[in-house]
Amino acid sequence: MEQLLITTASPEETSELAEKLGTLLGPGDVLTLEGDLGAGKTTFTKGLAKGLGVKRVVNSPTFTIIKEYKGRLPFYHMDVYRLEDSDEDLGFEEYFEGEGVTVVEWAQFIADRLPEDRLNIVIRRTGDEKRELKFHPAGERFITICKELGK
Repeated sequence: MEQLLITTASPEETSELAEKLGTLLGPGDVLTLEGDLGAGKTTFTKGLAKGLGVKRVVNSPTFTIIKEYKGRLPFYHMDVYRLEDSDEDLGFEEYFEGEGVTVVEWAQFIADRLPEDRLNIVIRRTGDEKRELKFHPAGERFITICKELGK
């Protein structure tokens, strides 16, 4: 499977899709999330957190780089935009190889530190409420997850 393409018609559908994905994820899973401002990355992340059993309010970690949440698995939400052109080591491997699920926004800025096996997700606005979500699985585990998500 090269990619999975799913179109949603509302923020609620985007959140529900992400929630379903959250139920399929396990320890050490890493996802990258791309999309323009207003594309729905935060809506998607909130749904994903719900699927992981996170009860706290989830918002963008823009000023803190990494936010940690507790659910059925630890959930790590990273926004690494501010690390462009930085060699700072924040111990990403500890998150990527740990017991939690990690979502990385602006992942291109730490591309050389990302694990090979991951799920890359691109969200694109196609209308006021509509979104196109492209899931690019890297590794057998994520191919299986995408097949299940596409059902």
